[in-house]
Amino acid sequence: MEKIIQLTSGRGPEECAWVVAQVLKKVLEEARTEGLEARVLQREAGSENGTVSTATLIIKGVGSADFVDSWTGTIQWIGVSQFRRMHKRKNWFIGIFEIQQSSVPKISYVDIKYQAMRSSGAGGQNVNKVSSAVRATHIPTGISVVAMDSRSQHQNKKIATERLVAKLEEASLELLKKEVEKKWENQLNIVRGNPKRVFKGTDFKKQQVEKSFKSTRQQLKNNLKNEIE
Repeated sequence: MEKIIQLTSGRGPEECAWVVAQVLKKVLEEARTEGLEARVLQREAGSENGTVSTATLIIKGVGSADFVDSWTGTIQWIGVSQFRRMHKRKNWFIGIFEIQQSSVPKISYVDIKYQAMRSSGAGGQNVNKVSSAVRATHIPTGISVVAMDSRSQHQNKKIATERLVAKLEEASLELLKKEVEKKWENQLNIVRGNPKRVFKGTDFKKQQVEKSFKSTRQQLKNNLKNEIE
């Protein structure tokens, strides 16, 4: 099972972008501790060093759904601004949202159409006579690329495929970003008093963690114990 989540500072100041960077580390560390694979798909740096305005992660493995559920929502950090020491504000909030897989187009090689074409540019008669260039088109999206780097049509096909896949992945990340921006617009009125997790201090070591799936399992155990007794 795999899940995709986005950490975002939304419209918050650079302090929030700093919190995103710290929380990103925590998510990756905790995922590894729980035996999950966590990989950063996209990361957008903030304007200050060591800050991240948004980051997209993919979480894979057994228990990824519970793990993601334990993080999604509002995250609060209580501490002094790293950039404005005299700032009176002590509470900073960021958002973590799950992105539904249906919003991310799947890349399948069977959806790629190849078309041989003549290369253009310098190269003499060989360029004009041999159809060595290759156009690769992703049929569902209409996105296409052309490769004419080599005189070998086979090599150009390989290059075109690599370029097309890279372009499709870039387009997918843009869709993810728009999806999160849309969610953030819907979450502008976040309930500040009900954060999913709370971190304190610059070291982020003191934290209040609310894992709904653990509390649910404990409740089930208590109910079973009561029934047995």
